[in-house]
Amino acid sequence: MIPNTHSSGPPTSVRLLAADGDLSVREIIRLAAAEQGWGCDDAADGIAALKLLRRGRYHAIVLDAELPDVDGVFVCRHLRKTVQTPVIFLSKNGAEANRLAAFEAGGNDYVLKPFYPRELVARIRSLLTLTGCGASPAREAVDAGKLRVDTRSRTAFLEGRALQLTPKEYDLLLFFCQHPFHAFSRDTLLDEVWGQDFFGSDRTVDTHVKSLRGKLRPYEYIETVWGFGYKFRY
Repeated sequence: MIPNTHSSGPPTSVRLLAADGDLSVREIIRLAAAEQGWGCDDAADGIAALKLLRRGRYHAIVLDAELPDVDGVFVCRHLRKTVQTPVIFLSKNGAEANRLAAFEAGGNDYVLKPFYPRELVARIRSLLTLTGCGASPAREAVDAGKLRVDTRSRTAFLEGRALQLTPKEYDLLLFFCQHPFHAFSRDTLLDEVWGQDFFGSDRTVDTHVKSLRGKLRPYEYIETVWGFGYKFRY
């Protein structure tokens, strides 16, 4: 059984939120996103969508206008108080009043159900390009200081020496290398690296950071931001 919220795995260049009351629609969007190499979280109702929006950062949002509990128009209006993330509304209702309400709430596009997945992807790509977040080809390697992280082999090298990392240590190190000099809370790291469906303690982050630090010696790339979380710098 697929849970109400879904995270598709390790961090990717583009991350979407798909909020729709229909599980099959969410799955269609998730699969379409996966084909593009995009990450995708999903929410089954407006309250779940708002919670994800408070905790995560997204490049684009696909939003069911008729979401259960709290409708998509309200969610979009609330979102627009703080960010300008592109929003594509989905709806079974094509009436002018409904379209106007969606655009007045801050929506960027309005797509009627049923829709073609490839057309939806094209619309998302167009909005990403307009907002400067267009998806670029995945980088085969990320360099940071004396580190090189190869995304094809999922291997990290320190001064040319391969590091023996667990899968989650690799994911965490890659995320750090992709976002140097930014401080992240433990909760944010859990969401970004472990996924929204992880229910363990935030001490999991501390354990993995401690292990990574040992493997990165003598370099102290991962700094503690006291009372908050961690920062990667080189």
